[in-house]
Formats: sequence, C-alpha cells, structure tokens
Amino acid sequence: MSFTLIIVVIISLVSLAGFNNEDLRSKLLLWPKRMDGPGEYYRFLTCGFVHSDYMHLIFNMLALYSFGEAVEMYFGMLQLPVYLFPVLFLSGIVASSIPSYMRHKNNAYYRSLGASGGVSAVVFAAIYFAPWNKIILFVFPIPGIILAITYVIYSAYMDKKGNDNIGHDAHLWGAVYGFLFTLVFEPSHGKLFIDALMHPSF
Repeated sequence: MSFTLIIVVIISLVSLAGFNNEDLRSKLLLWPKRMDGPGEYYRFLTCGFVHSDYMHLIFNMLALYSFGEAVEMYFGMLQLPVYLFPVLFLSGIVASSIPSYMRHKNNAYYRSLGASGGVSAVVFAAIYFAPWNKIILFVFPIPGIILAITYVIYSAYMDKKGNDNIGHDAHLWGAVYGFLFTLVFEPSHGKLFIDALMHPSF
C-alpha cells in the first residue's frame, strides 16, 4: 500500500470522526488565539486532518490521491528515501499553516482546517517533475506549469482581497513550499525541472 493511500485513509477517518464530534474538531483545527504555548503547537499539523464538510474532504483527498501516487512514483524512480513523500505532505501542512498563524494570532474568531496546504505541496511537486503534463480543470486540459502560474497569481490575489472563507494563504504557501522542497531534495536540484520546461509537449 502506498503512503498516499495510507494518508488518505487516515485523514478521511479522522475527518469523518470530526464531522460527528465538534469537540474533536475544535481540538485539532488551527486556532491561533488558542495557541498561546508549545502545548498547542500540534495544531500546525493536526489542522490538516479535519475538514469543514464532505465536499471539502472529498476534493482534497481526490487531489491528494491523484497527484500523490505520481509524486511517489517520481521519488521512487530517483531512488529517493521512501519516507520523503509523507515528510513532504506533512511538513507542507505545517509550513502552510505558519503564515496563517502569524497573520491571525490575535484574532479570536479565526479558525482554519483542511489538508489543502499539504495537497498544494504535493501538486506542485508533481508539476516540478512534469511541468507540461495536462491537468484537467473541470473539463479543460491545461499544462501543469500554466495552471501553476495561474494558481499562484489567483491565490495571492484572493488572499489579498480576503472576502471569502477560503484559506488562500495556505494554498499559496503550500504550493511554494512543495516546489522548493522538491527542488532541494531532487538530486539534480532544478536541472531536471529546467530540462523538462525547455522541452514543451502538448
């Protein structure tokens, strides 16, 4: 069984439990105002294991499964350590949570949950390895690198606008983190990405 599938199963089970147990969900989500000491810092990670509703959970898990399996395959082809994928995903959740914490640590009403930051990290790791592979957005096939650029611009714009309940900052920083993580640990440290980028395939 792949790490991707194991993570999908665990997150799904915890999220489903949280749907029926508000106390559990409240203890796991990112709640900056409550994080007044190291004893609450576990929330940087556990916030990725709970979701707001079924659609939120299903969307994130489908994306994680689709791209996670590909990233694990790329890591295997490069003979990278097998544990590197869960490290990427889990550290992506933490890395994408920190900016939200810093921004809202004095806001008693702010709460955040969902695996989107970790999922974004995995998606951008996949795009690193195959920037011209098509990604289906609704019904439209779009090269990954084009979607990545659009996604970053859109997330930055919506985060600045700040008029909805979506954690665009987590999406943005998760994406950046996933790309940089792969750049650091992939043996060619960017050459593979540049070579792939210079040879478009449509």
